[in-house]
Amino acid sequence: MIFDLVLENGTIITMDSQNQILENHCIAIKDGMIQAIFPVDSLTYETAEKIDASNCIIIPGLINMHSHLPMTYFRGLADDLPLNIWLQQYIWPLEAKLINPQFVYDATLHSAAEMIKNGISTANDMYFCMNSIADACSKVGLRVFISEALIDNEQTGNDGTNAIGKRIIELKEEYKDNPLIDFTLAPHSIYACSENTLKNCAKVAGENDFIVHTHLSETAEEVENCLKEHKLSPVEYLQKIGLLDVQGIFAHGVWINEKEMDILAEKGNSSIAICTESNLKLSSGFAPIKKYQEKGINICLGTDGVASNNNLDLLVEMSVTAKLHKALNNDPTLLPAKDAFALVTINAAKALGKEKELGSLEIGKIADLAVVSLQELENNPLYNPYSLLVYAINHNSIRDMIIQGKIVMRNRQLLFVDEQHILEKANYYKKMILKPL
Repeated sequence: MIFDLVLENGTIITMDSQNQILENHCIAIKDGMIQAIFPVDSLTYETAEKIDASNCIIIPGLINMHSHLPMTYFRGLADDLPLNIWLQQYIWPLEAKLINPQFVYDATLHSAAEMIKNGISTANDMYFCMNSIADACSKVGLRVFISEALIDNEQTGNDGTNAIGKRIIELKEEYKDNPLIDFTLAPHSIYACSENTLKNCAKVAGENDFIVHTHLSETAEEVENCLKEHKLSPVEYLQKIGLLDVQGIFAHGVWINEKEMDILAEKGNSSIAICTESNLKLSSGFAPIKKYQEKGINICLGTDGVASNNNLDLLVEMSVTAKLHKALNNDPTLLPAKDAFALVTINAAKALGKEKELGSLEIGKIADLAVVSLQELENNPLYNPYSLLVYAINHNSIRDMIIQGKIVMRNRQLLFVDEQHILEKANYYKKMILKPL
């Protein structure tokens, strides 16, 4: 048999339906897909390229379910502030001043490279200038689901209807031959979009089979304002206007009550993308993970943007989430390591409707995977790989990254971009940002 790439001698964390862990195995890749998984020395083959994964574990590429890639240059610029002040007095004015296609491209190149170095193979992103995000992620080799944030009086057009979805349809056609790029529809939030805009988003999403990606119930104030204005909770409001009839990814979900969870569970097509570190830093609250699990609602994790996190380390996000919710619920058995790792792999793939293609290492799936080194002191001894992944390792143990069957990082060196150039660009934009508004 002839393959494009074979990873040899590794321990494979499959995240398949049996949660198999395969020791001393190889993964063979051809045309961007996993073609074979087999024990060492059990198959005769030829391959164009090899990676020795001895003393390593091989995991599915991590999936970051809520990010704002181009906000990289705002890292550390406005910390220790409430969400509404952070957004309205700092972030939105800066975006109005700076956002253009080149800025978004350069900032995305930086954050996409950073994601890959953190073991992330796929990002579910929300921002502006979708072409720039698509081109930058393609350059680095990152898979991305891109959604342009719709905010009334900006992206939705004068009547809030004509522009909705039109650009996504055009871009889907433009990038149809690029396997790394896909698009979703993203009304920013119930407070940034009118009822008319949200109703039209539901209509367009239903007609075109788009996933809707939006912020929801991030703060108590958001819920209070929704109750005052609409006499309904946020989830009830979305149900009324039809946005729960399409597949949805709801970022944060901190202040969703049990009645609302029952609605989401009954609909069965919504996922909650929890952003623990961002919620902690902005003091937004704690997502009710235990209740979500009890109701059977699919949950996954996102980092949010680095302006509020301030990192893209999904491994740390996972570790903090698992430990925090054990303490909050006074239950050390809650969210065990295997379940926590599912939040950034197969659960995330389900949220994107891509569980047959991504999120686990199985024959016939897309070859998105990471090689985790066990050479470091902090990674030994190894008893339980899930425990290591959730409680011990950090991003520096991510040695190699393969996305769509291509090696995009080897021995922690990015192969398609110049890191020094990215750093120089960051400093260039820092000077620009620090100029008075």
